[in-house]
Amino acid sequence: MRIASLSDYLLLRVNRDPSAQESTRIPRGARVPRVPANRQIYQLIREAILAQTLPAGLQLPSTRDLAGELGMSRNTVTYAYEQLLAEGYLESRAGAGTFVADTAPDQIPETAERHIPLTDPSGKSELSARGAMLTRQAGVSDKQWGAFMPGIPDVTQFPHKVWSRLQNKHWRRAQAEMLTYGPGAGYGPLREAIAEYLRISRSVNCNASQVMITSGIHQSLDTVVKLLGEHGDSAWVEDPCYWGTRSVLNSLGIQAVPIPVDQEGMRMRLANLRRPPRFICTTPSHQYPLGMVMSLSRRRMLLEYAAAHKVWIIEDDYDSEFRYGGRPLASLQGMDTHNRVLYMGTFSKIMFPGLRIGFLVVPEALAGAFATGLAELYRGGQVFLQATLADFMAEGHFSSHIRKMRVLYAERLQLLQQAIQRNFGDDMHITGGEAGLHLTISLPPQCDDKLICADAWKDGVIVRPLSTYYMTPKTARCGLLLGYASVPNEMIRPAFDKLAQIIRNAAID
Repeated sequence: MRIASLSDYLLLRVNRDPSAQESTRIPRGARVPRVPANRQIYQLIREAILAQTLPAGLQLPSTRDLAGELGMSRNTVTYAYEQLLAEGYLESRAGAGTFVADTAPDQIPETAERHIPLTDPSGKSELSARGAMLTRQAGVSDKQWGAFMPGIPDVTQFPHKVWSRLQNKHWRRAQAEMLTYGPGAGYGPLREAIAEYLRISRSVNCNASQVMITSGIHQSLDTVVKLLGEHGDSAWVEDPCYWGTRSVLNSLGIQAVPIPVDQEGMRMRLANLRRPPRFICTTPSHQYPLGMVMSLSRRRMLLEYAAAHKVWIIEDDYDSEFRYGGRPLASLQGMDTHNRVLYMGTFSKIMFPGLRIGFLVVPEALAGAFATGLAELYRGGQVFLQATLADFMAEGHFSSHIRKMRVLYAERLQLLQQAIQRNFGDDMHITGGEAGLHLTISLPPQCDDKLICADAWKDGVIVRPLSTYYMTPKTARCGLLLGYASVPNEMIRPAFDKLAQIIRNAAID
């Protein structure tokens, strides 16, 4: 189609085309915002050029003539023309006028295989095999709050007034160092505060130079594997394990080898021991998701094996601050005399997940390389947040918050255990109820934990299926992960009663 008269075309559409409005979803009773006329003319001419209804080489009316035909000021049309000239849609020829530019792309040569959309009608995807696997096996949830979402602290209890005061102090100073890229390893005072905290509370052997600030467990693991591993290396992972560990390893071309767990933690078999991996990923202080603690004999064996075969142990210590039957356990890293353990932690469980600050403790010999690697790969920032957190720790608010939340979470754990007992008596096996922010419950053999989770989701209850945390389907157990930390006390019983009815219905079916 060709436009016979540009002025007629514009008159028909200016201030009449719903698509020319800035928003098509306007609340009832609100004024409908209109796009200025000069912007509308620009958009309509551009669309006509792209659709080839205004062909290349066509001469446009002068700004004076078009403005007169439209009954608008010349400045309105001039703006549209100047913007189109600047973007290359129009070209001005001295003494001749303004013309539609030839913007058609060069001819693209035919290839054996044409470009395939991201998803075509046949279902074929342009995602790589790695991308397809990553998205297909994703464990991330659309909802991150509510009963019984695992791994989420009660962010409503965070001392936001204290945090705001500390953050405002740094904003008032507005130093240049706070506004530019941060040092690769992170803000110095925060690294010192973390090192001191870890030495006292987790028996980690480190100094501030060994502490690397990251955005959390995922980035810490990603950095370790990128700097110490090669594509095709293998890593032992606990089976079951945290889904994020598998996702990061798979995305980097690392073969995840499932190692079953029992009441003493990872149970290495002779066949495994004969083929040393590059990495061993473990949660020795609170196995995720089952909750057991790795025994001392297993810890010693793991450390000796790693030293003998030059294996890197990646210790994920994600929530050990919350132990309800005694003091938090010492770290595996604190027992290491051969510098083969890299220790990861996060503030997401202690404070709030949106903070996105974690830490990685590396052997001293690797500290310089890791600081450089972090800066090269990720370009550090958020210095204001790191400085605020450093003050939060130095002034004692961090330790005070941990003590307060430990009492609250212990109370909620007890309420959840009572709700389980009330509904199922001793028929339901509970694991992982001594520490952390969640527990797991077993299900009758005839139940499908994934279907139960789907039914619970429809009823507004969030639980995760235990079976999906296993890499080996034949050994997978059927159960549910229930987070209690973010559930108000008064909501725990009614929410579990609702879930219990869903479980009973599934057992009957």
